[in-house]
Formats: sequence, structure tokens, C-alpha cells
Amino acid sequence: MRRPGRVPRDPTGLPLWTYSFAALGVALIVVPPLALLLRSPWGGFIEQVTSPSSVDALRLSLITASLSTVLCLIMGVPMAVIFARHDGPFVRVLRSLVLLPLVLPPVVGGLALLYTFGRLGIVGEHLHDAGIDIAFTTTAVVLAQTFVALPFLVISVEGAVRVVGTRYEEVAATLGAGPTRTLWRVTLPLVAPSLLAGVVLAFARALGEFGATITFAGNAPGVTQTAPLAIYVSAIDDPQAAIPLSLVLVAISLVVVVGVHSRRRRRTGAGVL
Repeated sequence: MRRPGRVPRDPTGLPLWTYSFAALGVALIVVPPLALLLRSPWGGFIEQVTSPSSVDALRLSLITASLSTVLCLIMGVPMAVIFARHDGPFVRVLRSLVLLPLVLPPVVGGLALLYTFGRLGIVGEHLHDAGIDIAFTTTAVVLAQTFVALPFLVISVEGAVRVVGTRYEEVAATLGAGPTRTLWRVTLPLVAPSLLAGVVLAFARALGEFGATITFAGNAPGVTQTAPLAIYVSAIDDPQAAIPLSLVLVAISLVVVVGVHSRRRRRTGAGVL
């Protein structure tokens, strides 16, 4: 029997006021997508989503986001392992520069890419002389998405590699495994959940990229107009017309996040058993 005047306690030991602030945070994230659902013009939903412009933009987004995620894997995993295993002033500065796109305004990143790979860029002018133009092409979309998404994978994998430590790698080395085999057979399997989370974050960031893309790649339908850019163009004339494609992106992102989260929970449960 509860004693009179005693404040009820949460079984987890958390202060009850934390639930109020958590509820506000959940509402801030959940209510806006619900508002899209409520305001969506369902009568013409299928027609707008399957229109040639929407299909082209969505297809381009999925293709370029997938390609940029592959590039993030190829470059990001080695960077993450190196940053986790080495420490020093040079590595710290280099790490800070690599993570800069996390806080850099995307439009600034797009401008930096333009002055790097554009026709007048420090690299682009030499490529242009060789007959290769990158800016305002589909390749530019992939580079812009990779630029903003790469730090998400790096920071996710680096943290996991630091936590795992070097004990198992040292054991593998004493058993005769070389550095490459140790990386593939020991290190990466140990950080697989974090690697998967980093891949998802990178893909989602690439899929939703807008600022760097429109600055560096432009907004040419069928060439550089991704789904976020198509939504922006539609919203200028008729905000409701932009809702159907927006809901498609929300659905894709939700499926990816829920799928990965469920898989991680199953892996954790299997490990406990």
C-alpha cells in the first residue's frame, strides 16, 4: 500500500519530468509527417506519383544515392579504421576536415565542389581540357551526395572500432593472419551493426540531399533533378502537389530505418541466446 503523500516513482528510475520533454521531442518529429498524410491530395495521389517527372526524379535519387553509398563504403571504412587506430595532431586535423560536412551548410559544400570540379575549378579546369566535364551532370549529383553523406559513415564506424579495441586483432596476428585478412575476418564482423547503421545513415542523407546538389549539379530534369529538387520545384507553384512525392520519400526512409533497426534487434537477441 502506497504511503500518503509519497511521489510515485517510475520503475526504470527515471524522473517523471523526462517523459514530458521526451513527448515534446517525439511530437516535433512525428506530427509533421502525419500532417503530410492529412493534407495529401489522395484523389490524385497515384497520378502525381506515377507522372513521368516524379518517376524520373525518384529513379535518379535511388540510383545516385545507392552509388554514393557505395563510394562512402569504399572510402569511409578505411578512413574510419585509420582514424580509430592512429592518434596525433595531423590525424586530428584531418579527421576534423573530413567531418566538416556534418556542420557545413550544404549550399557552401556545393559551392566548394563547384570551384573544385567545375570548369573553372582547381581540378575541373584540367579535366575540362581533357574533355571531361563533371559539374551539372549526374556524376556531380553522386559527388555532392557522397560529400555530405561520407562523414555519417565514418563517424559511425570509427566509434565502433575504438570501442572494440585491438585485442582480437592482436590474437589474429599471433595466429598468422595478415592485416588484410584480420580486417575482413575480425575487425569488420565485430563492427558490423555500426557499419550497417552508417550505411543506412549515409544512404538516407544522400537520398535527401538538396543544397549541395542544386548548387553543384543544377536542376535538369532527367539528368540532375533528384526527388528533393522535384519536390522543391513543385512546392513553388503548388505546395499540395509536392506532398505525394514527399510521402514516397518518407515511406522509403521509414522502411529502411525500421528494417535495419529490426535486424539489429534480432542480431542482439541471437547474441544473447
